[in-house]
Amino acid sequence: MKKLFVGLAFAGSLFINAQEKAKSSSPIKFGVKAGINATTMSRSDYSFSNGYQNNDEKLKVGFNAGVFVNIPVAEKFSVQPELLFSQLGSKSEIRNKTSYGNQTSTMEANYKTNLNYIVLPLMVQYNILPQLYVEAGPEFGLLLGGKVKGDMTITERSGNYTFSESGNFSEKIDMDQFNRFNFGIGIGAGYYFTPQFGVTARFVAGLTDVIKNSNSDYKSRNNAFQVGVAYKFK
Repeated sequence: MKKLFVGLAFAGSLFINAQEKAKSSSPIKFGVKAGINATTMSRSDYSFSNGYQNNDEKLKVGFNAGVFVNIPVAEKFSVQPELLFSQLGSKSEIRNKTSYGNQTSTMEANYKTNLNYIVLPLMVQYNILPQLYVEAGPEFGLLLGGKVKGDMTITERSGNYTFSESGNFSEKIDMDQFNRFNFGIGIGAGYYFTPQFGVTARFVAGLTDVIKNSNSDYKSRNNAFQVGVAYKFK
């Protein structure tokens, strides 16, 4: 994690140095941004030959931070590539039930999944006013790792016999079970109070599955609502 922040800081310093060396008449602006993520994973309930799984997803709070470059391409249009560290994932309540003859097994879990990504949004911005813009574009992400933390209860029933066991867990995610690449579409808006300082808001809807799964009916995708601040260097 320390290496990641060092890398982002180094990238930011390169952008700053490049901006300082650019001609003052250059329309290209470099900047930094940071904000809060409210994220969830949209997961589909599904059934199988001897049971079912229900999923209830809730918002999880994380953050994003990184650098960007704003490149005007027309009078009111610009393209803004960004390089960000972004925390995604969700809070989950899952109930899984399987049956074998007169035996049933029920698993109930409440846990939080933290997923760390390096993301590259590529936004096309339209300036409604000189200080107000709307935007849309793709976002490409690379999963760096993550952690799952929560509690679980397993109940076994066979005839009149019932056995239940509960426990807590906290562990790193198994990267082999997750897709490294993440792709989404973002829409948003921003307002600059000064030529340098502004506030931003964006929603990113994931289009690729987060978890590898052989069941084609099961979907798990990242969704994030982001609010933050941005600063453009002179």
